[in-house]
Amino acid sequence: MNKQSVNKQVEAVILDWAGTVVDFGSFAPTSIFVEAFARAYEFEVTLAEARVPMGLGKWDHIQALGRLPEVDARWRARFGHSMSEAEVDTLYHTFMPLQRAKVAEFAEPIPGALATIAWLRGRGIKIGSCSGYPRTVMEALLPAARDAGYRPDHVVATDDLPAGGRPGPWMALANVNALGVGSVQACIKVDDAAPGIEEGINAGMWTVGLTLSGNEAGLTLAEYQAASPATLAACRAKAAPRLQQAGAHYLIDTLASLPAVVAEINRRLEAGEKP
Repeated sequence: MNKQSVNKQVEAVILDWAGTVVDFGSFAPTSIFVEAFARAYEFEVTLAEARVPMGLGKWDHIQALGRLPEVDARWRARFGHSMSEAEVDTLYHTFMPLQRAKVAEFAEPIPGALATIAWLRGRGIKIGSCSGYPRTVMEALLPAARDAGYRPDHVVATDDLPAGGRPGPWMALANVNALGVGSVQACIKVDDAAPGIEEGINAGMWTVGLTLSGNEAGLTLAEYQAASPATLAACRAKAAPRLQQAGAHYLIDTLASLPAVVAEINRRLEAGEKP
C-alpha cells in the first residue's frame, strides 16, 4: 500500500469500551467508584462527581476525583487533610476487585454498535480498542463481550504501556502499530469522554464524541429509550461542550450513527484534508 492510498480512505476505527460499545451510560466504572469510597472510608461521593474525571486510568481517576473542590472540602472536613497518595492507593485496591467482579455484568452492547462494527468490517476497516480499564479488568470484560458478539481486532488497556494512558496518545498509537495502519490521518478515535477525545487529538486522528450513550449524558438505556425529544436535546446540550472543548471533530448520539461520519471523513480525505 503506498502513502497516497493510505490517506484516501479510513483504515481503522479505534473504539473506547464503556459508554461507547458496551455499558450504555458508562455505569460499570462510575457506580463502582461510589461503592469503593463507601467501603474503604465510609465516605460518600455522588455518581455525578464520579463521572467528572471519566476516561482517565482508574488510579488517576480516583486522585482527580479526590481533588474536585467539593470532594476535597468534604474530605478535609472529615479527615483533616486532602486525600493523600496512600489513600488513593487504598481506594484503588478497594476498587479493583469490585470492578473486576462486576464488569462482566456491563458487557451488553449498546444498541446499534454491533451493526456499525459489521458495517465497518464489510468495508475492510480495522477495529482497534482501548480503555481506562487496567488489563486485569479487561481480562474479565473480554470474554463477556465476545459472548455478546463483540471482538475487536486489538485491545489496549490503560496499564499496558509504560508511558501511561489518556489523555496521552499512546494507547491509540499502540493500536495503529498493532493493526499495521499506514497513517494516523486514516484513523478515527471514538469515545464518550473528554480524555479519550484528547487521546485521539494527541495521536493525530479524527475524533468522534458520543453525546448520549456514555458518561457525559449519564442516561440508562431505559431512560434513553423513554426520553422525549426535548430531554434528549437537553442531554446533547449538556454533553457537547466538554467533548467539543476536548477537540471532537464530530458529535453523534451513539455508535449507530458512525457510518455517515466515516463517509464524510472519506470525502475529506479524498479532498486532501487532514484532522
